[in-house]
Amino acid sequence: MNVQVLTQASIHINDFILFGGILLAGIIGGEVAHRTRYFPRITGFIVVGFLLGPSLTGILSDDMLERAKIFTNIALGLILFQLGLQLDLKQIRQNIGLFASGLTEGLLSFVAITLVLVWMNVSLLHALLVAAVGVSSSPAVVLLVSREFDAKGPVTERALNHVAINNFLSFFIFTLLLPFVHYSQHASWLIILLQPFYQAGLSLVLAFLLASLCIWIARHLGQNESLQFALLVGIIMVAIGLSNAFNCSNLLTLLATGVLVRNMDRKDDLMLIEFGHAGDIFFVLLFVMAGANLHIHALITAGWAALAFVGARFVSKSLGILILKPLSPLTLRQTACLGLTQVPMAGMAIGLTGSLSSLYPMFSQELTSIVLGAVAILESIGPIATEYALKQSGEIGQDKTIAH
Repeated sequence: MNVQVLTQASIHINDFILFGGILLAGIIGGEVAHRTRYFPRITGFIVVGFLLGPSLTGILSDDMLERAKIFTNIALGLILFQLGLQLDLKQIRQNIGLFASGLTEGLLSFVAITLVLVWMNVSLLHALLVAAVGVSSSPAVVLLVSREFDAKGPVTERALNHVAINNFLSFFIFTLLLPFVHYSQHASWLIILLQPFYQAGLSLVLAFLLASLCIWIARHLGQNESLQFALLVGIIMVAIGLSNAFNCSNLLTLLATGVLVRNMDRKDDLMLIEFGHAGDIFFVLLFVMAGANLHIHALITAGWAALAFVGARFVSKSLGILILKPLSPLTLRQTACLGLTQVPMAGMAIGLTGSLSSLYPMFSQELTSIVLGAVAILESIGPIATEYALKQSGEIGQDKTIAH
């Protein structure tokens, strides 16, 4: 037997080892955080990823992270689809205060971040793009923390609705700014005028077709939970694949598919399916990967701009929610807690930044540094802030308020 073949086989880290290794490391980190009684598991996932990533030990190399993107795409797909399922458009139409609150805090954060970054000598176009990204919030953190502690109530429900509104608004503003980016990079007029609207329009068309297909198949499957679970997983996988094939946004496609499934299913053909342990696996992978992608040099490079971004974003989002408190059934304490749940920022922000980097790498360097620097801060404090908010709002059972 050829000894060299055996040696090469033993040192090759294939995708199965990568998947399992990331999952096991995340589970261990999450359990360590859990046992400290001070941090939620999600913080442990992020810290382990950071320790293993290129910024520190390099155990997870840049090549491994690139290969593992398929895992994060699936995880983000599950999360955004679930978030879309939470958004009941009929309920929002009947509760105009909820929509107005989400819109106000989103737009206020966009304006505040832009002004602060321009004041810090960031170019106007870069400041506008970073601010558009800053409108988004992380659904994964709210979903995972609320699930870990079995949080239920108006703050948890409104937090998820705010996140959905923020992410749609973030994508919309970012898309409107893309023609100016193309123009600044001397792209053709065809690209300037059509590319942003092709990407957004095709994502919505795919979402409509997939939602229609999902409901039609569910109607013929009947109320069979295991089959409908497989159906949703299949729809999510197809949505990711088609988005990549047609070069449109898988973020918008999955979020819109979830919203359309929820609001087009008037006969309740689709059951309320919980992704459960299968979904939790990808939650772990997502946050370990998010931690691994945090780079110290990005935070150092962005420096004060990233800190200013974080400060302006937190103040403006909290203020936007507090301003419209009279339109909300929440108490002042609950309203303040709702503001804290909007602190985390990751998936949509990284996705939008990455999409621009793939088009214009040199142009995106400053934007990427600021956004990743801010993500490093917000993903560190976000899970803790969200847990604290849900506890202070009284939506975590008394038997779960002292043990993580």
